[in-house]
Amino acid sequence: MQHIYLDHAATSPMHPDVVESMLPYMTEVFGNPSSIHYFGRKGRHAVDEARQSIADSIHAKSNEIVFTSGGTEADNLAIMGTAYAMKGKGKHIITSAIEHHAVLHTCEHLEKQGFTVTYLPVNQAGLVSIKDVEAALTEETILVTIMFGNNEVGSLQPIKEIGELLQDHQAIFHTDAVQAYGLVDIDVNEYKIDLLSVSAHKINGPKGTGFLFMREGNKVAPLQFGGEQEKKRRAGTENVAGIIGLQAAVQLAKQTLNQKNRLYQEFKQIFVSVLQEQNIMFEVNGDLSKSLPHVLNIYFPGTNVESMLVNLDLAGIAASSGSACTAGSIDPSHVLVAMFGKDSDRITSSIRFSFGLGNTLDEIRTAALETAKIVNRLTK
Repeated sequence: MQHIYLDHAATSPMHPDVVESMLPYMTEVFGNPSSIHYFGRKGRHAVDEARQSIADSIHAKSNEIVFTSGGTEADNLAIMGTAYAMKGKGKHIITSAIEHHAVLHTCEHLEKQGFTVTYLPVNQAGLVSIKDVEAALTEETILVTIMFGNNEVGSLQPIKEIGELLQDHQAIFHTDAVQAYGLVDIDVNEYKIDLLSVSAHKINGPKGTGFLFMREGNKVAPLQFGGEQEKKRRAGTENVAGIIGLQAAVQLAKQTLNQKNRLYQEFKQIFVSVLQEQNIMFEVNGDLSKSLPHVLNIYFPGTNVESMLVNLDLAGIAASSGSACTAGSIDPSHVLVAMFGKDSDRITSSIRFSFGLGNTLDEIRTAALETAKIVNRLTK
């Protein structure tokens, strides 16, 4: 049976070039970058080169890149680190109702410590309103954290407009760019972003590594303590092999950005066209014209998300939903709830297909046809 992986928004396969780039740093170049001898200096040089290369990808300075264990740690460091560093200027944070749980749960944790959080609503396209951001701002606001692109429906937020809005305000601007980075050309200066989170495994790099862009001059309190790595911003021996893999993935992402955008948009068009040809009842969640190229979230009326996912898996197709399926029960997608309300059928009848490395036009057609067969079978 042919197996087709359409869950790249969850994680992506490592590119062979990334694997190859990492191998020497698992065998020959094993020194601790903090050591002053030859072996340590070799590791340090590799990390420094990677830092500069990654900084260049977002038009940042090399000293503004802090290596982390991934997107979750980067989000935690950005949000809690800013909250602790700036609490003398206020305790109000603004975010959106559709953020990744790495952001939402961090904000909920801060609420228990006396911070106030405003969770902005979104429209049915999954977009926040600039007017809502502006209305929520107070003299106490110290942080605005809005994701660049949503991981479930792909909605691209008005990041540039938010950055401009905050120029005359004390609030620090953080964006979780885990899904967008590598598919959207991001200039942190043009977008006026202060903090930006990225994860390697979403761009065909290794799991367990990522980075936080931290604009020079911003105060962010460290969350872990030990050595003086990352200029005392993130203690712990650097994951050299992971950082090298991240660097290789970043370089590949830059080189193929336009090509991938065109290809994934074509995948979306083919998938939707096949469903239309098969007379399937469906609606796309979100606005295709304002979304990430690789994420396609579809509502299939009359179906059940758990049955759909099981049948897709049996047909060899890996997809997902925004729901966590455990012990036979389904937790509603907080993103779809925010977009359509808690009583909407879309919450229990929507599937996310996400595209990436290795997918072909033939695979997308096959997956769409199999999906159509399953929908027909489940709705009869």
